[in-house]
Amino acid sequence: MKFGLLVSEGRTPTRPSDTAYQFAAAALAKGHEIQRVFFYHDGVNNATKLTEPPQDDRHIVNRWSALATGHKVDLVVCVAARCGRGIKDEVLAPGFRISGLGQLADSGIKADRLVTFGD
Repeated sequence: MKFGLLVSEGRTPTRPSDTAYQFAAAALAKGHEIQRVFFYHDGVNNATKLTEPPQDDRHIVNRWSALATGHKVDLVVCVAARCGRGIKDEVLAPGFRISGLGQLADSGIKADRLVTFGD
């Protein structure tokens, strides 16, 4: 099965971004495909290499970058959402790219399922 993921929250107490990552990793381990992960609203905060979690916490940005590199997963950051949150091109972590909502629509069309994480 081919999945598209929409992540619309960053590091919050409920951690939808961490849940989305775990879903993606489990799906890939079972032989499924992650067509694209689209980061929207506060989810764009998952794309900045300036993130420094506490030492005893998971580094979700590095996990997403490793997933992109190891499995060729397309990590797309919404251009409008990132502008409103001060995320510039030069602070994007490896594996992330900037694009528009058309990439989300494309994922909804091409994936068998579009799964959302966050509000």
